[in-house]
Amino acid sequence: MSEVSKIDKDRVQTLYESRFLSFYDLQYAEGKHYFEASRREKRDLVVKKSDYNFKKMLPDAVTIAVILHLPGGDTRLLMNYEYRYPVGQFLLSPVAGLLDPDDKNGDDPLVTAAIREIREETGLIVKPEDKVYVMNPCAFSTPGMTDESNAFMCAEITLDSLDGINQNGAVGTELFDGFELLDRKHAKEIYKTGRDEHGNFYSLATWMILGIFLSLQ
Repeated sequence: MSEVSKIDKDRVQTLYESRFLSFYDLQYAEGKHYFEASRREKRDLVVKKSDYNFKKMLPDAVTIAVILHLPGGDTRLLMNYEYRYPVGQFLLSPVAGLLDPDDKNGDDPLVTAAIREIREETGLIVKPEDKVYVMNPCAFSTPGMTDESNAFMCAEITLDSLDGINQNGAVGTELFDGFELLDRKHAKEIYKTGRDEHGNFYSLATWMILGIFLSLQ
């Protein structure tokens, strides 16, 4: 009989703990260990949740397809170039960010977080007549090594001009190097080739946001 079994939720051990990322030992059999990196504290790890709480959990972050409706019927996907420390490059990236504690206390945490991130990373203020909605409420990034998850969102914003767009709201380690305004043709080319206009690779989240934009056109 195979020694592999489900994780014993009561035998999760903390190996390293910090403010930003912690490492845990998930024991699935006597003397057998599965290691996990997580942003969550031990008491809030996904592996420790009941089936009910697992289905009700909030994701760690929101990733947003920011679609701009411009004068003349022009529609563009707003992306940015953000410095990604593990690869040491500015990568074509969607607007995204972690849920703040205040977001979680509201009536609609995902929409609240998305509106805040749009303001911080683009300078745009979502108006009452704009639309912000959920495409996927909680998708796990790489569940073979982490329980980190994202909600994929869409924000459709109508603008008279692009004058208000800026990256002055960067916080913490965020470092930006300009925007990209993609029409359908350009977005499709990047989606199909897996490279941005500079020939560089990009994240899976970027690929997902490009797909959302193309699917809505």
